[in-house]
Amino acid sequence: MTTHIAATPRDLAKAERHDALLREAARLFAARGFDGVSLEDLGAAVGITGPAVYRHFRSKRALLGAILLRASEDLLAGGRRVREEDDDPHRCLRDLIDFHVDFAVTDAEVIRVHDRELATLSDDDRHRVRRLQREYVELWIGVLQRVHPDRTENDLRLRAHAGFGLINSTPYSVRALREIPEDAEVHDILSDMAYAALAAH
Repeated sequence: MTTHIAATPRDLAKAERHDALLREAARLFAARGFDGVSLEDLGAAVGITGPAVYRHFRSKRALLGAILLRASEDLLAGGRRVREEDDDPHRCLRDLIDFHVDFAVTDAEVIRVHDRELATLSDDDRHRVRRLQREYVELWIGVLQRVHPDRTENDLRLRAHAGFGLINSTPYSVRALREIPEDAEVHDILSDMAYAALAAH
């Protein structure tokens, strides 16, 4: 029999601070770049001193790695859930697009950090992120293959990467518009456009 030990208030507070650091670091790194953010900036964003960040992450680079690894792991896990829940290829593709658009709209700052700072990661973290991303791309290719059984693997791979380009680049680029659309509007436009492009013969 497994004994479950209830988390103490201190444990819960530490977990909340850990998650807050991930959120605020993504925001700051997206806005200023990795080198433009100090430990003091990170600590101040969550109400602690700069050195106290080391209680949660061994270094600023480890914090960057945690942000990008969590995003990559969440995408792969969510994509697998979508694939397992949908038998119809077109519905599966649509749901997979909706899932990825949700991520892109909600976590646009993480995408910007990835685009700008992937090379800044430690070698181990960068290899892990890339491995997870390759698995996620292969998942998409598997779904696209069911929608387009007559297409070559190169064709499907190009479609997948083109879909990512459309979805990932838009949520943070629209912030430059004079009138910023609602997230729900951005989501619907991106989802419809991506599906039309990826399902087209």
